[in-house]
Amino acid sequence: MMTRFDQISVMVVEDHAFQRKIALRLLDAIGVERVLEAADGEQALRILEAAPAPPDVLLVDLDLPQMDGIELIGHVASRRLARAVVVLSALEPALLNTVQTMARASGLRVLGVLEKPLTATKLAEVLALLQNGAAESRAEEPLDVSESTLAEALELDEFEPWFQPQVAFDSGLVTGAEALTRWLRRDQVIAPDRFVPLIERSGLIDSFTERVLARACAWRRRWAQQGLELQLSVNISMLNLASVDAADRYQAIVLEAGMKPRDVVLELTESAVIGETAHTLNVLARLRLKGFGLSIDDFGTGYSSLAQLAQLPVTELKVDRGFVSGAPSQPRQRAVVEASLELARKLGLSTTAEGVETVEEWQMLADLGCDYAQGALIDMPVPGAALPERIRAWHRPGQAL
Repeated sequence: MMTRFDQISVMVVEDHAFQRKIALRLLDAIGVERVLEAADGEQALRILEAAPAPPDVLLVDLDLPQMDGIELIGHVASRRLARAVVVLSALEPALLNTVQTMARASGLRVLGVLEKPLTATKLAEVLALLQNGAAESRAEEPLDVSESTLAEALELDEFEPWFQPQVAFDSGLVTGAEALTRWLRRDQVIAPDRFVPLIERSGLIDSFTERVLARACAWRRRWAQQGLELQLSVNISMLNLASVDAADRYQAIVLEAGMKPRDVVLELTESAVIGETAHTLNVLARLRLKGFGLSIDDFGTGYSSLAQLAQLPVTELKVDRGFVSGAPSQPRQRAVVEASLELARKLGLSTTAEGVETVEEWQMLADLGCDYAQGALIDMPVPGAALPERIRAWHRPGQAL
C-alpha cells in the first residue's frame, strides 16, 4: 500500500547501533522505503559522495565519533549533499539553536530537532514539513545566466508574482498576501533567492521591481473585482532606494492599477535597512508619506539596536521563520519570538510571523499576541489565478470544516 512518505529518501547517521536500528524500524513503519545509514560522520560523508542522488533528509546525531554531526552538517550544506536536515540530540538548547542557524545560513533547510527516544509520530510530523515545502524545492545547481538572458526574461514577462496568504489571528481570515516572484524558465519554477542577487548585480533591479509591483497590483485589482479585498505585500531591494524618485514611481504604478498606496506594504530586510544613509531614510520617509506601509522583513537576523529600529518609519515587523520554526519546544527561540513581538507592540507596529508550519506554532503565536501568520500551515505561494480558491478552502486550526 502506498504511503505519504514512500517517495522520500532518508539517511540516518547514529553511532549507537541499537538507536540506529530503532530509527530504521520507525522509518519503515511510516512508509519510508529509501534509507541509507552510517555510524559516524566520515562514513556518512563517503556514502553521500558516492550516492547517485542526494537524500531528501539527513537524520543526524550531533555527538558522533571521528567526525561529529556539526562538522558533517557543514560539509553537507556546502556541497549540497542533502536537501534538508533533522538534528537528533539531547544537547543544550543554545547549542542546538546555533547548529540550526549555521545550517540555514549555509543554505540547508532545517526541519527541526528531535529529542530521543524517537517515535513514529515524531518522525512523521517532521517529515511532513518536507512535503509541505515541496512546491518550494530548488534546483540543485546554482544559476549561471548572462545579463542579456535576464533582460530578455524581463521583456518576456517570465518573472511572475506568486502569492502566499497572510491570516489574522484574531479573526482567522485571510487579510493579505505577499508577492513572492517565481522565474518561469522553460520547465523550471525558480525561487527568488536564486535569481534576485543576479538581477541586483546586473543593474536590472529597478525594472524588475517595477514590473513585479505592476503585475502584483493587477492581480490585486482582479481579486477586488471578485469581492476579495487583500493587503498586498511586495519585496523591494535597498538598491531600489538609490534614486530619490523611487517613491513617485511606485506611487504612479499603484495609482495606474486603480489602487492606493495604503493598499501596499513594501518589505525590506532588516540587515539591509539598518545603518543606511540619510538618503535612504529620506526615500523611506517619502514612501511612508505617500501612504505605503513599510515592513522590516526577517526580523532577528540582523544586528539592529532599539535606537536604530525606532528611527525607521516602518509600520510592520515580520518575525523570521528561523525563529518561528520549532519555537514551541525550544525555549530560546520562543524567547526571541516573544521579545520581538513585545518590541513591536511598544513601537506601535503590527506583527507577522513567517514560516508557520505547525498547529503548535500557530497556537504559540496566538498566545503571544502576534497579529498575522504566514506559512505552509496556511498555504504555500500559488499563482494569482489560484489564490481565491485556496483562500476559500482555508480553515484555521480547530475550526470545524
